[in-house]
Amino acid sequence: MRIKSHKELKVYQMSFDVAMKIFELSKSFPKEETYSLTDQIRRSSRSVSANIAEGFRKRRYPKSFIAKLVDAEGEAAETQNWLEYAVKCEYLQNESAEDLIITYENIIGKLVTMENQSDKWRV
Repeated sequence: MRIKSHKELKVYQMSFDVAMKIFELSKSFPKEETYSLTDQIRRSSRSVSANIAEGFRKRRYPKSFIAKLVDAEGEAAETQNWLEYAVKCEYLQNESAEDLIITYENIIGKLVTMENQSDKWRV
């Protein structure tokens, strides 16, 4: 079966769902983090799925497709970094953050696979 929309991609679904979890968890971050950690972690987590969506639409252009997947991979790694800060600042429990970090490792793995097999995604 041919995938017709980015919403059908498992990696997109995973990245969207984990970004929503981060949004919910970050609601409890202190007010003084509103314009720093809270904004940063929400932005980077949302950017993963946004880059996947944009890349999927650019898949007929291999370099653009791969570049967007690489951007998504970078945003996933950035989100992992912010999660580590959230734990160190005691805004998140280590167990909660670790589950999210592992989810991002899985997302990164899927993105790397797509990058390495980019010819399979051509229109």
